[in-house]
Amino acid sequence: MKADEVLRAALLAEEAMPPDSAQRFPDGAHFRIEIPSVEGPAVFASVLREAEVRGVVVNRVSQGSGAMLLEEAELREMAKIGADLGVEVSLFVGPREEWGLYSGGAGAGTGGIRGLRQLRYAVEDVLRAVECGIRGFLIADLGLLNVLRTGQQVGQIPDDVVWKISVVLAPANPATMAVLDRAGAGTVNVPGNLTLAELADMRAVTDLPIDLYIESPDNMGGVVRGEQFADIAAVCAPLYAKFGLRNSRGLYPSGLHTRAAAEEIGREKVRRAQLALEWASRDGRELIQSDWGAPGLAVPQP
Repeated sequence: MKADEVLRAALLAEEAMPPDSAQRFPDGAHFRIEIPSVEGPAVFASVLREAEVRGVVVNRVSQGSGAMLLEEAELREMAKIGADLGVEVSLFVGPREEWGLYSGGAGAGTGGIRGLRQLRYAVEDVLRAVECGIRGFLIADLGLLNVLRTGQQVGQIPDDVVWKISVVLAPANPATMAVLDRAGAGTVNVPGNLTLAELADMRAVTDLPIDLYIESPDNMGGVVRGEQFADIAAVCAPLYAKFGLRNSRGLYPSGLHTRAAAEEIGREKVRRAQLALEWASRDGRELIQSDWGAPGLAVPQP
């Protein structure tokens, strides 16, 4: 008898578990694996090598320093790697308020766009990366999302570009989740410390995939929830399960000076994903992960 059978019998009398989600990705999968802070093609290649060794399917990689800090050659290389294996590549849009003229001062934000000129640079950042083949972007500003969605609707940005709401704009209640859904988000990162009941409330108001840190870095709470992965995936489906790393150095903005650390950290995130999958295998529910190149992924188009 598994431990969960004993515990479920005892706990159900006290508190009912939230219902499992009936929603799925287009391929019928419950979840996809995302490795965040993949800060360039060298880190991307390192993550994929580790994934091959460990037998982990990586469906999406994301990057936090911003597309603006990658050379066009690097953007094109990341697009080619993603296209070859069917991996979504999602890059943060820059510039961001906390790295601008007001960084560290009163009123400095955490991902917002300050002023019309910075908004123009952010749009240009997206257009430049799209020209290099990238089709996924992290958004941390609601006004920027509106501008980009309008550009998409009038044909200035390809229809297959996906807007991923960053964790720094994460909604913590269903009403805000619904606003982001109506605003044109493609996937939405919610806070990593939401309870299962709170996650179920989020799922109840949207069909969008939920992005959730199964393990989050220290500056985002340092929550480690790998052992809960099966319950989270069942309640949140369709879920992008993100594997950050607690007790790890910061990497933003990344570059040659942080590449070795970024590669090592990326490999450990793949290991954390493997551990969570091992925990999920003990649950008994047949939770399905998307394969490489699954439909609906913002796979680059180099």
